[in-house]
Amino acid sequence: MRADSDSVAPVTNSSPRDATHAPPSFRSGELSDARLQAALKTLELTVRRRLDGVLHGDHLGLIPGPGSEPGDARLYQPGDDVRQMDWSVTARTTHPHVRQMIADRELETWLVIDLSASLDFGTALCEKRDLAIAAAAAVTHLTSGGGNRIGAVVANGEQLIRIPARTGRVHAQTMLRKIATTPHARDGVRGDLRGAIESLRRPQRKRGLAVVISDFLGDIDWQRSLRAISGRHDLLGVEVLDPRDLELPDVGDVVLHDPETGRTREFSVTPTLRADFAAAAQKHRGQVEQALRSCGAPVMSLRTDRDWIADVVRFVSTRRHTFGAPNAGQVPRQ
Repeated sequence: MRADSDSVAPVTNSSPRDATHAPPSFRSGELSDARLQAALKTLELTVRRRLDGVLHGDHLGLIPGPGSEPGDARLYQPGDDVRQMDWSVTARTTHPHVRQMIADRELETWLVIDLSASLDFGTALCEKRDLAIAAAAAVTHLTSGGGNRIGAVVANGEQLIRIPARTGRVHAQTMLRKIATTPHARDGVRGDLRGAIESLRRPQRKRGLAVVISDFLGDIDWQRSLRAISGRHDLLGVEVLDPRDLELPDVGDVVLHDPETGRTREFSVTPTLRADFAAAAQKHRGQVEQALRSCGAPVMSLRTDRDWIADVVRFVSTRRHTFGAPNAGQVPRQ
């Protein structure tokens, strides 16, 4: 629940949860081990059942053509692509040689997950934090398998948690468990999305796919860092929103608290304030989308008042020829 000009949200959470459309709740420190395991299992089954029907088929290659990693040189044969000539070996041996290329068939995916205090909030079917974890599970299912590796960087503003990229279902489940149990930041601690994105730059990682999951509220100080990442990785932005991030209800006098600054203020929600807030929220969202697209990142928007898995299916279905296309990674296609 934030109280700055771009992200005011009243202290309310009266909307009932719809078990059909909402992801399970992950309240760090409040779930017993058994309940946490059950919630993760429910999330996994939901993702698999809803996505498997649209994701059957072959994988797209990480790079177009025969491959991108240099292999051994061999003598030139009639019909070989002259663009693959290895001139250094040719000059040294005085016989024409071509360099064989090794296809990079494994995808390495990195999740950058913002779990700052602004995501500990929701007025509809779930909290934004739950939706961010669900998005991480969906991307994990989309990109895992076939020897693909997946890792994560989780930031709550107070600490940065790095989970190495590895293969296998056990690793994926362990990773999601660590994400779901990330502790909440103390009151008054700001999020650090830029720092989380910067952590992908060092050490230099294998070319792959980077997915940034956040509500993207606050200053857009991460654009330069994300553009630097785009030089080596393909990108996807996952925007997690609540209706109160976009508009204020007509509720009269309210007390608002911003957990990232620790400030509390009392407001009278007037028609003028509602209109100004909606305009500022829309402007900020447009700036976020423009910043992501300038870095080459398509945007998948998920909202706490909608069927999130349906939005994921719709996004994948409409972008299956572009998201994870030859430049992007091994994302399944029909």
